[in-house]
Amino acid sequence: ILAISDKIVPTLYSPNIRSYVGKVDLVLSCGDLPLYYVDFVASMLETPCYLVQGNHASGVEFEQVDELAPRRTHPMDIDGRVVCEKDLLIAGLEGSIRYNKNPRFQYTQNEMWLKVWALSPSLLFNRLRHGRCLDILVAHNPPAGIHDGPDRAHEGFNSFLWLMRAFRPRYLLHGHKHVYRRDEVTETQYRETTVINVYPWRVLEL
Repeated sequence: ILAISDKIVPTLYSPNIRSYVGKVDLVLSCGDLPLYYVDFVASMLETPCYLVQGNHASGVEFEQVDELAPRRTHPMDIDGRVVCEKDLLIAGLEGSIRYNKNPRFQYTQNEMWLKVWALSPSLLFNRLRHGRCLDILVAHNPPAGIHDGPDRAHEGFNSFLWLMRAFRPRYLLHGHKHVYRRDEVTETQYRETTVINVYPWRVLEL
């Protein structure tokens, strides 16, 4: 799996992408990337792709959006839903913690709790049908206390901790928190879930 987030990487936005990432069966985007970049990466690798949108999605990275216009959903967007791809159960939760007055793609702790609860019936159905609830949660924001930051804009979601305890996904992939130091922790085990900050890209073998 090639997971991408937050930053256009020239080596990936290149006709030579295969020589850098090798064989890839699935692309997952954790947000704040232009759709043309996500589409390019998936097209060049000739693989399925799913995404969630980040807190900057309503800006120029995607398109100029009229705040009063109805929101249009990209067909690869899995926010609030579950897909089964290559025998993997994958769900998505978009956006970041609300830190300013931007009405789109930002959520309070309570608002994200509502999104997690709305997703829960699908995960319980997976348990009945597949014997497990979820393999990968694709998110933009990190969980509370795991890879988040001390500032309001990078605060983690409390509801993600409950989701991991209740539904035990194998992986939670996120972006949002940019990584600038080599000693910064980007992979953490929380109970049965491996939480990974994929910024700006990461290849995972499952």
